[in-house]
Amino acid sequence: MDIETIVKVTSRAWSLDILASMQSGVPGRQAPLLSSIGANRTAFAKSLAHLVDLGLLVRNPGHGHPLRPEYRLTSEGLEISKIAGKIAQAGLSDTELAALRRTWTVPVLTVIHTPRRFTEIKSDLISITDRSLSKSLDQLQELEWLKRKIDISGRPPRPTYQAANIGIKICQTVNDGL
Repeated sequence: MDIETIVKVTSRAWSLDILASMQSGVPGRQAPLLSSIGANRTAFAKSLAHLVDLGLLVRNPGHGHPLRPEYRLTSEGLEISKIAGKIAQAGLSDTELAALRRTWTVPVLTVIHTPRRFTEIKSDLISITDRSLSKSLDQLQELEWLKRKIDISGRPPRPTYQAANIGIKICQTVNDGL
C-alpha cells in the first residue's frame, strides 16, 4: 500500500470506520455496520460504494437477498483493515474520531513522521491544494497531533511540521503497514 491508496481510502469519511469494524468481526451487512460506526445511511452507502470501487470490498455472491447484500474484504482490503483496526484501537475521543474522518488527516500524518516543510508535504501529497493542506495542518496543530517549529537557521525563517502525541501513533501505524 502506498500514499496514493491512503489518500483514496480516506477520501470518504466512514471508510476507515467500515474497514476497522469488519476487521473486528462485524458482519459485512448494512445494519450491523451502521450500528457499529454510527454513520447516517447516505454517507455510509457512499463510503461502502467507494470501498467497492477501490477493490477493498466485494459483494458476497453466496449471500441471499439482493436488497440486503453482504460484503467481504478482498486481500488488499484485509491489509488496510488491519491498519484501520489499529487506528481504531488508539482510544480516541469523539472529537478526535471526527478529525480522523476528515479527508486529509491520515495522509498528512503519514508523511510528517520526520520534520517536514510545507512544500515537502505538498509534494508528497500531489493532489492536495495549498488551502486544504494549510487547514489540515492547523486542525492537527489544534489537536496537538503535530508540532510546528520555526527553523530560523536560514532566510527567511520557515516552519517545519512533525507528528506528535496521538499523531505519532497514527503515523507509525500507517507507515508500518506501508
